[in-house]
Amino acid sequence: MFGEFVKEQRVKRRIGLREFCKKYGHDPSNWSKIERGIMLPPNDEKKLEEWALQLELEPGSSDWYTFFDLASAERGRIPADIMKNEELVKELPQFFRTLRGQKPTEDEMRTLAELIRRS
Repeated sequence: MFGEFVKEQRVKRRIGLREFCKKYGHDPSNWSKIERGIMLPPNDEKKLEEWALQLELEPGSSDWYTFFDLASAERGRIPADIMKNEELVKELPQFFRTLRGQKPTEDEMRTLAELIRRS
């Protein structure tokens, strides 16, 4: 998922893999592995931010958040910005139950809906 998105963004900007790697100092073999989903994205938020900027993603845009969300998902992690929000973290168990198809209580749904509205 992450690799496909990265490749999509690079191709959208009409820059070849080797040209992109040369311009930003990446190893073409490793970058190709990232794009094919063979190599995991880095854990380092600063490195991911650097990559996002190299791909010309606008900070705060939908593509920006998609990039970081997919990187986290690929590594089996919850995005860092969500983990910083204590209120959201408290509601994650009911969110996970909902994703699994386990019906949350009416109060849990109201709380979750309110959190989503405020986000």
